[in-house]
Amino acid sequence: MKSLLLFLLIVLFFNACSSIATVEERITTSNKLIQEKQIKKEILHTNIFSLYSLQKTSSCNTLRVYIEGDGLSWLSRTRISNNPTPINPLAMKLFLKDKSSCKIYLARPCQYTKDSKCEKKYWTSHRYSKEVLSSYLNALDLLKQNFLNKEFELIGYSGGGAIATLISVKREDVRFLLTVAGNIDHKYWTQKHNINSLYGSLNPPQFAKSLEKIKQVHLIGEKDTIIDSSIFNSYYSYFKNTSNIKHTIFKDFTHQKGWEENWIKILNNNYLF
Repeated sequence: MKSLLLFLLIVLFFNACSSIATVEERITTSNKLIQEKQIKKEILHTNIFSLYSLQKTSSCNTLRVYIEGDGLSWLSRTRISNNPTPINPLAMKLFLKDKSSCKIYLARPCQYTKDSKCEKKYWTSHRYSKEVLSSYLNALDLLKQNFLNKEFELIGYSGGGAIATLISVKREDVRFLLTVAGNIDHKYWTQKHNINSLYGSLNPPQFAKSLEKIKQVHLIGEKDTIIDSSIFNSYYSYFKNTSNIKHTIFKDFTHQKGWEENWIKILNNNYLF
């Protein structure tokens, strides 16, 4: 019974509300968010997946990239979603709040797009796989060609935090890594909640040695029952040199509540970037 309740809690995290919106309704929600904000929509055709992006940028040295969470992965304990487009695209909302003139939003594979490569494993067991990571690495290369930036600041929400962390392992041009309620140790996370392992996914702690050189901050909601502080603690335990790693716990924040309304204040904090 306990494991069932925990799983249902995870499902609520994926669904973000009690009634499940259609894909068309979820896309409409996204379009309303960016209406009249002078945001450019573009599909980045990478080496594997086509990634939906939002862009507001000019010539700049540092490009800030937001990476979305896992989205609608599961409908129930036994039913996988047919489409992972998020109901509540929180990383998109944080991107839109950000006043930076050099910013990009990247959805996850198969969110907001129709892609022949889409298989359900890419939003379940293989959501942080080598193939997924390769697409993001290629996407950053494409962005760098387009905008001629020298470096990146990566911001990943929830599962996007895992992606942002894994990207940082493979690149020399990541200036800063920031995760928001980040799933940065999925092996510990699945064990903690007694749910199926993400057996086809890379796990950030595997690369602790390489990550030691990355300046990083991890933001955690005190009342987040999905990605609580123990996930960060497990990730942190893999490091010998922790001088570049910081974390902050925000009182009364949950997995989805508190971030959007406080995002400008958080970005202005002097320990970031």
